[in-house]
Amino acid sequence: MKTLFPQILYLLGHRTTLTVLFIINFSGTIYGYIWYAPQLSRTEPQFLIFVPDSPTASLFFCLAIAGWLLGTNFKLMEALALITLVKYGIWAVVMNILTLMEIGSIGFTGWMLIVSHFMMAVEGILYIFKYRFTFLHLAIGAVWTLHNDVIDYVYGQMPTYSSLYKYADHIGYFTFWLSIACILISYYSYKKGDYLQKIK
Repeated sequence: MKTLFPQILYLLGHRTTLTVLFIINFSGTIYGYIWYAPQLSRTEPQFLIFVPDSPTASLFFCLAIAGWLLGTNFKLMEALALITLVKYGIWAVVMNILTLMEIGSIGFTGWMLIVSHFMMAVEGILYIFKYRFTFLHLAIGAVWTLHNDVIDYVYGQMPTYSSLYKYADHIGYFTFWLSIACILISYYSYKKGDYLQKIK
């Protein structure tokens, strides 16, 4: 296993892998913004940036990958990507499973969303070894994420799941603690990266 680990990291960080990952995430970002188009069309302008959560998370990751391909680190994008990929990846999986339990079926699109969002969370974790963000970037990412929760559940801009609307308060509570968990994951990543820098 120890001999395989460096090979896995090499494969994940290889330029070809990163290019394919960029294309996949960029395509998913475009699809996500199109998926949100009906909700965005009735959203007040000041809230527009906070509504399409998942495609914005994958956009952050695209920008982080672009930095790696260019031989640098877009550190704020990395911090935002890690927190939001894991958060909204898990969130969408849970919401679609709850929808399945509520109405009995979610169709092909629902299952596609479960798989794609689960992979969002996985890729966010897989690339912890590439992140080089500082505590300041982490703090900005945390503020962005918690502020987004306020916009969603205080100002009513959460993603539209009509069958789950009656559970909005419970979902908001779950989402807040999911945000805290993802911020803690990013803090672990920051501390791990800080430790590795010190021992080099």
